[in-house]
Amino acid sequence: MLILAASLFFAHPTPLDMPRAEAYLVRADGVRRLEDRFNTLDLWTSRAVLGRWEDDDGRAFMVAKLDVLAPAFSETAVTRVAYAASTATIDAKKDLDLLGDAIRLLSPVDKADEPTRPHQPIRGLRDVLYFQGTNTSAIVCAFWPEKSPAWYLATWELALGDDFDSSRETFEKDFLGKWDEIVETELPSERAQPGEKAARRTGPPKKRPPADERELLRADAHHSVTNYASWHVTDADEFTILDHLPPSGAFMSALTNDLKRMRTAYAETVPSPLDGSNVLCVARLFSDRNEYLDAVGDDLKWSAAYWCPSRRELVAYLPADGGGELLKTIRHEAFHQYLSYATAMIAASPWFNEGYAQYFEDAASRDWELGAVELDYEKFADAIPAVLQMDYGQFYDGTDLQRRFNYRLAWSIAYFIENGAPKIRFQPFKDLKRDYIAALLETHDMRQATAAVFADKARLELFVNEWKKFWKNLR
Repeated sequence: MLILAASLFFAHPTPLDMPRAEAYLVRADGVRRLEDRFNTLDLWTSRAVLGRWEDDDGRAFMVAKLDVLAPAFSETAVTRVAYAASTATIDAKKDLDLLGDAIRLLSPVDKADEPTRPHQPIRGLRDVLYFQGTNTSAIVCAFWPEKSPAWYLATWELALGDDFDSSRETFEKDFLGKWDEIVETELPSERAQPGEKAARRTGPPKKRPPADERELLRADAHHSVTNYASWHVTDADEFTILDHLPPSGAFMSALTNDLKRMRTAYAETVPSPLDGSNVLCVARLFSDRNEYLDAVGDDLKWSAAYWCPSRRELVAYLPADGGGELLKTIRHEAFHQYLSYATAMIAASPWFNEGYAQYFEDAASRDWELGAVELDYEKFADAIPAVLQMDYGQFYDGTDLQRRFNYRLAWSIAYFIENGAPKIRFQPFKDLKRDYIAALLETHDMRQATAAVFADKARLELFVNEWKKFWKNLR
């Protein structure tokens, strides 16, 4: 049975992808910082699309606003600030060729050169143009509402067996014909804002200072879910949480307080030499594992959460056993997120990255180690040199038992650095973390950074022996 087009707004909302970032380590006025740059087409698309929805039969519905000129050269890498300063608007009356360029980039099927119009005008719309040509698998419609200075685009990918003519009739009746109602109930980003009419009568609003990278990143994060009523946004100074969880003020309060506390702990334990004032940590939380897997794909079906450096977001879901396990998972992944920003997205070695993530997962307690069977300290100590040199493929390779061994050893190294190394006479490893981060930023190579902090064999041997002595005495 054909589902009405308007009902897709009550189907499954698909969060919009954050634009993919390229990391640059820049220096200005003696200060080093991470600078994110983006493919301009990625930035444009992520902001033009207002929302996507899918139903259980495979239909996909998308709405976009075509008010900003699509970039001519998509390979250009720019910051968000530079992109915002360079964008130009599309004149709805004159720039029909530019409108066509924008439609071509967003259409799920080949755009027809010559559009067609409905058999009859549709009330509330100045113009309606169909661009799917003879393709009957999707509807591609640009429309210009009477109350809007801009064109919009709606695409509806149909399910196998849907009748195209009756689908288009339904689309015109229940979507285009109810556009004003849909804006008021389902598209909050397109509603007239309070005071907007008064501002037009009294002149343009006062010019605000340009937004910085952090504010623009926060705006992109908000935009990715702003038209989905079942998604919620929680902001703090250094992070934004997007969640599709059941409303729970107590859990969200616990999560935001924990994140704030843990970010302070990360920075105190592993300080960064970079200026992080432009950094914003974004977390996206899905309601259950199935929804999470739909978003992350088969490549990550083994995971419970992950930090996606290219999209600059931490992604997780609410497990069946509740929020306590989610808090632990986020502590782990949020450290990966923190360290990525602290090292300008230069990958740190897994002994450091996974070791400290595991260390913080249980809030720096010993419970993870003490709950295990008796450790073979000689075996663990002998493996330290090899684990220090591992890349991620080697660290994750092998059986579950071997991976657990690697994680346990990396965690024990981090725990030793924090709790054992400071008690060694003359503190020979006092600056190990600082020197490792500095070497990583200098060499851009995790193995070279490890070699830099264990520059001679005697230092590595001392580290292994002191590690062994610490853990044997601790039991």
